[in-house]
Amino acid sequence: MQFTMTEHGFKTATNYGEIDISGNDEYGFRPFQLLVSSVAVCSGGVLRKILEKKRMPASSISIHVKEVKRNAEEANRIEEIHLHFKIQGENLAEDQMAKVFELTRKNCSMIQSVTPAIEVFETYELMS
Repeated sequence: MQFTMTEHGFKTATNYGEIDISGNDEYGFRPFQLLVSSVAVCSGGVLRKILEKKRMPASSISIHVKEVKRNAEEANRIEEIHLHFKIQGENLAEDQMAKVFELTRKNCSMIQSVTPAIEVFETYELMS
């Protein structure tokens, strides 16, 4: 990837289009939003694969970032991310979900990249 300075931040071109990144959300994605998005979507993708392997395929997964705690005294760094998953599928087993999320955390490269500096925790709802 290559980033080029713009008047209000930076931009990069991807196979899917151009991304504007700025500290001001009027001009593009803020860097912390991209970091949180990476953690959330990586986690969701790994979750999906694990559910498939356990023969509990999800027909739908939505991820809501409930909270991002930042420390204003330390460069406004991210300290905590709370992800809430709504998972829909026919064969979802509540008694297996703790293990499913344990495996998700273990195999998500983005979570592993930010641990232990950022605490990521998940909650979920199983939808029928």
